[in-house]
Amino acid sequence: MGFSSILAMLFIGAIAGWLSGKIMEGRGFGLIGNIIVGIVGAFLAGLIFPALGFAVGGGVFSSIFFATIGAIILLFLIGLVKK
Repeated sequence: MGFSSILAMLFIGAIAGWLSGKIMEGRGFGLIGNIIVGIVGAFLAGLIFPALGFAVGGGVFSSIFFATIGAIILLFLIGLVKK
């Protein structure tokens, strides 16, 4: 994995974290926290969706979409644990 791949992953995770913070209003962790949640959510989506039979590849927008879904799932699970 090259430096540009890591930068792309961080960029996609940051956008996904920001979007998930907007979608899951009241469950975010601030800008930096949401970026971290987005990166972890992108990793989570990379594990879950191929196991379910969904293809994650296909470009930047589909990667952002799947990473956002993964971040929303992660925010939901964190909200359940915090209660």
